[in-house]
Amino acid sequence: MAEEARVKYGLYVVALGLGSLLIAMCVALYKWNTISDVTALISAVGAVIGPIVGAFFGLNIGAAGKAKADQDRDKAVQDRDQATKKVEALMGAIQPAEFAKLKSDNANLF
Repeated sequence: MAEEARVKYGLYVVALGLGSLLIAMCVALYKWNTISDVTALISAVGAVIGPIVGAFFGLNIGAAGKAKADQDRDKAVQDRDQATKKVEALMGAIQPAEFAKLKSDNANLF
């Protein structure tokens, strides 16, 4: 659902940006006769709209990346918790002397 909303709002942002440029172009063509005046207005409007549209998509891509990273982190925490439970269950099944020997033989694991 969030992805659909992102695409929908992205389409709105692009459409509004292009519509604003089209309106600015029509106003400029109606008001001025020289191409340099029209170009100046279109450049000024485009210089504002372009970064706004770019920032919108940049933030959306960043948000999507953060959501994916959060999912990966949650899965890693869940896997770690499952592994810890298995180790704790196995530690309870081994004799204390065997555990002490295993611990001393594999000090880098503890």
